[in-house]
Amino acid sequence: MSASRRSGATDELGPDEPGESGGSDLLAALLDGMDAALCAFDADGVVTHWNREAERILGWTAAEAVGRHGFAGWAVRSADAEEVQARLMSAMRGPGRQVHEFALVTKGGGRVLVRTQSAAVRGPDGRPAGVYCAFSEVHAQIDLERSIALSEALFEDASWGVVLVDADLRPAVVNAHAARALGVGRTSVLGRPLGELLAQGVEELEGALTHVLAEGAPPAPADMWVTVRAPEGEKRRCWRSGFLRLASPLAEEPVPLGVGWLFVDVTEAKQGEQEAALLRFRTNQLHRAARAAAECEDPAEAATVHLDFALAGFADHALVDRVADRPRAEGTDDPGPVRLVRLAATPAGAPGPSLLTGAAGLPLRYPEGHPALQCVERGGTVRADAGSVSAQRAREWALERQWPGDAVHALCVVLRSRGRTLGVVTFLRGSGRSRFERSDTAYAEDVAVRIATALDLAETLRDRPEKRAP
Repeated sequence: MSASRRSGATDELGPDEPGESGGSDLLAALLDGMDAALCAFDADGVVTHWNREAERILGWTAAEAVGRHGFAGWAVRSADAEEVQARLMSAMRGPGRQVHEFALVTKGGGRVLVRTQSAAVRGPDGRPAGVYCAFSEVHAQIDLERSIALSEALFEDASWGVVLVDADLRPAVVNAHAARALGVGRTSVLGRPLGELLAQGVEELEGALTHVLAEGAPPAPADMWVTVRAPEGEKRRCWRSGFLRLASPLAEEPVPLGVGWLFVDVTEAKQGEQEAALLRFRTNQLHRAARAAAECEDPAEAATVHLDFALAGFADHALVDRVADRPRAEGTDDPGPVRLVRLAATPAGAPGPSLLTGAAGLPLRYPEGHPALQCVERGGTVRADAGSVSAQRAREWALERQWPGDAVHALCVVLRSRGRTLGVVTFLRGSGRSRFERSDTAYAEDVAVRIATALDLAETLRDRPEKRAP
């Protein structure tokens, strides 16, 4: 059987015409390679073409279909044949394409609802010479339309960000929500490296995209912290991201077209979770510290227990300074300047429990304006930071204040009990931690209340005369 016959193409020129063999082979290949079923009728309604997709859907081969007059008696029910034929052939007289839905009959006797697109075939003189009809199963067409509609909706109306990233990890299509999240216009973001859009988190994001291109989509969404380079300034955001690898459906082997990246901003929810977890942890630390301190015979030791429990996850170093006696100047009732004596401190070297160091009672040589002195004089909390300086300058800043050399953030909290200022507790953080915030201040003040109570009790017991047995 010739190639033209296998595809259902009639041979009007004859096999001996020059160039006919190559032309019919090309026509057969084109027809059989189509994804849609295709058949054609001449002006009298006789089937002239029938491709493999039509054979797959209905079961009728090209040899069985070509040459039949219309669909009557084999591809449609007899009761519907006249109407179907009339609607198909009407395309010869109408402009453009016509779309219809028919119930066709398979070779096995089943029925298939198909959607057809038919149009006239013009002869060399421009007059209608027949009709071609492309058809597919309705559910397949509906699936295609749904896919197209979903794609358009995602890139127009979705309430979460959708970005199509090409194989070079550059945005190819961006929806309106994603453009707003990135702080740029939908067109200006296209083709730009992700590093121009994100100040931080770009390495993690590009790593995820590369993994998806190579291995496929991850099993669950991932929370990614990024810093967006917005015109009004950098913004720290958390995006819950899902990824899909996109492959061409036309290739025999999957060819990656890029990655579909969908994300939604969960910054507020994530921050709420972190704050709640931090509050639970700190509350538990206060509870555990209270239980441990209750077992200490010496109240001063109980104060160091509170200090040690407070350090976990909060600060790198802590110092407790008590207010020394302030001698009055001769002939006046005004007290002298505030003097502080070191009472306890965390070890400067290896980690360990805080140590009581106030036996000598020597005043600290704090310079004027020291944060600890300000804290005592004001009776309130004082924060201090080295600022954006070099590591050497930050070390000098800390040593000038008689703090450990790696300290860059300080929080001084006053110790008060029974209406008296007993001293100050100083929490210090290194460069690997963030500066103290308002929530940190509230926690430090809770710890300071417990330390002050313990120190007040230690002072009371020390000053109370010993009771002697009679």
